Amino acid sequence: MTFQSAQQQLLAILAPIYDAREASAIAHMIMEHLTRKTKIERLLEPASVLTADQKSLLQLYIDQLSRHRPVQYVLGEAWFAGMKFYVNEHVLIPRPETEELVTWIIDEAAQGTQQVLDIGTGSGCIPIALKKGLPAASITSIDIDPNALQVAHDNATTLQADIQLIELDFLNESFWHKLPGYYDTIVSNPPYIKAMESNTMAKHVLDYEPARALFVPDNDALVFYRKIAAFASTHLNNAGSIYMEINEALGKEVKQLFEATGYHVTIKQDLQGKDRMIKASKAYYPPPSQA
Repeated sequence: MTFQSAQQQLLAILAPIYDAREASAIAHMIMEHLTRKTKIERLLEPASVLTADQKSLLQLYIDQLSRHRPVQYVLGEAWFAGMKFYVNEHVLIPRPETEELVTWIIDEAAQGTQQVLDIGTGSGCIPIALKKGLPAASITSIDIDPNALQVAHDNATTLQADIQLIELDFLNESFWHKLPGYYDTIVSNPPYIKAMESNTMAKHVLDYEPARALFVPDNDALVFYRKIAAFASTHLNNAGSIYMEINEALGKEVKQLFEATGYHVTIKQDLQGKDRMIKASKAYYPPPSQA
């Protein structure tokens, strides 16, 4: 089987599942991983033949892709902020809009030592990318799932990022004493998809990515934001800020929630023009100067 015929076989499997552009991108990801050759290199030698081991792997990948398993889980890797992360079904696949959130934080952060708390770390992509961009920062990351924390630990070790990882159910306020510090930045990509929205989601997301990291109850869609606002009221430094991803349909509601509890709020659109990120800062007024 040649590189070209393998690529065509992949496209034939992917075409009914994804649009043409995404199917092509996934096929190229598989072929690059399989052959260790770039797209250009493969185009220059389309008649090159797969080895027996490569053909066996290709069939394994095709079997999984045909069942709608995301390519990142098939390969066990996803790229984020220019780094390769290990991923599996215990963690969400890192997405470009989350990378935009990290960039926003780094662009606005004061250089030097600061305390950062990441809520719901998953693969560890947010705290690890922040540590690379803000090397002097002290970063603590929490997650309720020990399996997700193991993935984050593996990534932090591989990518040589010194972050602290804690298993903690953030929604249970009785555990907040395990986070006794004060933070300059709180960041989170919390679950924010209403359960009723699941019927509009792609099969490769719904069937494979962890539901606990995606969905919130229909009657309490802002549960994580409400808890974050409450926690921050006693754990965020006066000059600190909270950065979060949001459901594009709930931006107004999240903004109102934080404003009602005394925060200044900014909504930021992602590169697709969707309300995707929010920043909330404490309303802080310095004492009047002495005459």
